[in-house]
Amino acid sequence: MNELKVIFDAMDIDVWEVIDGAATKPFGFMPFYPGPGLGGHCIPIDPFYLTWKAREYHLSTRFIELAGEINSNMPDYVVSKLREVLDRRLGIGLSRSRIMIMGIAYKKNIPDMRESPSVRLLSLLRAAGAQVAFHDPHVPEIPRMREYSELKGYKSIPFAEIDPTDFDAILIATDHDAIDYAALAAMNLPIIDTRNAMQRRNLPMENVAKA
Repeated sequence: MNELKVIFDAMDIDVWEVIDGAATKPFGFMPFYPGPGLGGHCIPIDPFYLTWKAREYHLSTRFIELAGEINSNMPDYVVSKLREVLDRRLGIGLSRSRIMIMGIAYKKNIPDMRESPSVRLLSLLRAAGAQVAFHDPHVPEIPRMREYSELKGYKSIPFAEIDPTDFDAILIATDHDAIDYAALAAMNLPIIDTRNAMQRRNLPMENVAKA
């Protein structure tokens, strides 16, 4: 789905509308959804055990390796979309921009951060010179991780303390149910939505760019 999302974006086709259209098929349909990348303890890692084992038999697992490459590159794609939005709407670059990330866990409604693409996004934005904060109702502070040791101790900003004048854009990376999306819309900031969280809630879309 992530590869299709990138292709459809180049064609000016909304992948979420395609999924909704496919869902009208009365039987035999299983929806899958795009996002900013894969996280968790299993899907980003476990298939590569088979890749390693296959090499013992002089076999390749091209499909697994290509899927891993596509998913690993999704945070870079999201950053490129954010860069486009900042340039088009505000006339600024990533460097010294002020970004609020919504959700740092790898999927909604849990505190698990293992292999989270949100953490990769945070690291990429900081490396580009952006000032980055995050809000996650399930992760009060980034713990020590196998990677990104420089982010240990990074604290979530309570939602009630988010001042929209402190930020240039909002990036929805993990769509926790506890986030007040109507309040996000009312902040009148550009929103880069990787989860279709705003449209699913029938909220105003004039400031929203899907990524």
